[in-house]
Amino acid sequence: MDLAATRDFETYGTTHVSALAVFVLGAVAVVLLGRRIGGTPAEQVVRRTFAIAIACFAIPVQAIQLVPGEWDLQTSLPLHLCDLAWMVAVHALWTGHQLSATIIYLWGISLTTQGMLTPELSSDFPDPRFLMFWGMHMLIVWASFFLVVGLRILPTWHTYRQTVAVTLGWAAATYVFNIAVGTNYGFLNRLPRTASLLDLLGPWPVYVVLANAILLAGWALLTWPWTLPSTAGPTTRNPLRGTDLP
Repeated sequence: MDLAATRDFETYGTTHVSALAVFVLGAVAVVLLGRRIGGTPAEQVVRRTFAIAIACFAIPVQAIQLVPGEWDLQTSLPLHLCDLAWMVAVHALWTGHQLSATIIYLWGISLTTQGMLTPELSSDFPDPRFLMFWGMHMLIVWASFFLVVGLRILPTWHTYRQTVAVTLGWAAATYVFNIAVGTNYGFLNRLPRTASLLDLLGPWPVYVVLANAILLAGWALLTWPWTLPSTAGPTTRNPLRGTDLP
C-alpha cells in the first residue's frame, strides 16, 4: 500500500473532531470495563489481552518506520515519549505494576493527549499514517484510564517522584542525542514545525524550562486526588507494589 498522503490533515477539521470523539467514547468504555472486572478472575485476562493488542499494533507501526522509503532519521527512531509510552503501557497492562501504571497515566494524560489536540500530522483519513498516529495515541491513553481510573492501580507521591526521575533521564539522554545527530526528538531542541501549545511559551530554551515546570505541576495535580484518604482507601488496588521496572 502506498503510504503517501492522499490529502492534507486539517486541525479540527471533520476527521480530527471525529477521531477525538472516538477517543472520548473509548475512554469511557475502558473505565467502565475496568470498574466491572477489577479484582475478578477476568481482570488478568483482559489486561493481558489489552497488552497484546497494543504490542500487535505498535510493533508493525514501529517497523514500518524503518523500511527503505519510510526511514527518516528525524522521525523514525522510537525516541519520542509516545514511542516509549506504548512499551510502558504493555508492561503495566501485563503485570499490573504500580510504577508502570503511574508513568503511563502521567505521560498519557498530559503529553499524549496534547499530541491529539495539536497533532503534528500531515496525512488525513484513510492514509495509514493517520491510522497509525491515532491508533497509537488512543491506545496509550485508553490504557492509562483503564489501569488507574478503571482498575484503581493508583499513583502515589513515591511513584510520582520516580516518574519525574525517569522522564528527566529520558530528556537528558534525548537532548544529547539530538545535538549529536541533528534531530529534534521530544521537541527538546526546537519547536515543532506545526502549531502547538509550546508556541505560547516562548523561544528555546525558555519553552523547555517552562514546559517542564508546568508538566511537574500538572503531574502533581493529577496525582494529588488519588492520594486523598477518601480516594486511596481500603478499595485501592495496589498490585506488585515494587517500584522498580524490571
